[in-house]
Amino acid sequence: MKQQNFIYLGLGIVATILFYVLRVSAYECIYAVPGFSDQFYNAGLYDMIPLITIAVPWATAGIYYYAINSVRFDRWYHWLLVGGISTMLTIIIGYAVNSSVFSDMGLSYGAESLSFELANAVWAVVMFIVASFSMRWWSSNCRHTPIPQ
Repeated sequence: MKQQNFIYLGLGIVATILFYVLRVSAYECIYAVPGFSDQFYNAGLYDMIPLITIAVPWATAGIYYYAINSVRFDRWYHWLLVGGISTMLTIIIGYAVNSSVFSDMGLSYGAESLSFELANAVWAVVMFIVASFSMRWWSSNCRHTPIPQ
């Protein structure tokens, strides 16, 4: 069983790396607007935003499974709440970064940035699920969340 846990962790890491390697295609398949997407690329945001979309869900999943790790907080709806918080944090941080970079460039893409971040929520949810199923096995109290073993 322990070897299987490392396989899940390895698959999660591989999936996360693939997401980052294919980031431009992954984002443009769910949100692409002429002008905005070009400026997004030129500003290097296709490097920064995926890192945020990876870091926040992995960190919140780690906090849930290892810092919170409570028997009183080990139900599927608690996991869903943490996933929702993770997604909202990803959207907020991503939007702040988008707005700041575009503002520094003298550009105004407020509506497009918000729409992009709402589309980015899809990838944030996927990353939270990948992180959860990669690291939950070593949690002492929450290992059965969201789906029992």
